[in-house]
Amino acid sequence: MRPSSLEVLDLTLPVVSDPELETLIETRVGQLCRQLSSTSSPSGGSRGELGVRFFEKRRRKASGLGGWLTGTGRSEEEICWEVWKLKITLTTPRTEAERMTLLRAEAPALLRTAMTVVKIVNRDKDRA
Repeated sequence: MRPSSLEVLDLTLPVVSDPELETLIETRVGQLCRQLSSTSSPSGGSRGELGVRFFEKRRRKASGLGGWLTGTGRSEEEICWEVWKLKITLTTPRTEAERMTLLRAEAPALLRTAMTVVKIVNRDKDRA
């Protein structure tokens, strides 16, 4: 896996190229969009919650001699060390001008949220 970046709404966000992960994200985003599309609020927008979880791989030791004798004494486990629940509102602009207005209005909020997540995750990355 190689880290790279992606430009979204005038933001440069870090990404990791992993086909399995991309498929999982696309599936879950599609589910969220379908759910939000079916439950719109009186104001015309749909609200939902997006969970972002951060994992790390740690080596796990097996107990006893069984693992040592069979060569299966160590394996990796994924440990979730940070969970963010982000409240989102999906809006559907009626015109291109309305879309651009919404984009200009919401891009700063997205930037603040993304930078808050990055700042806190980087601050806590050396946790015990």
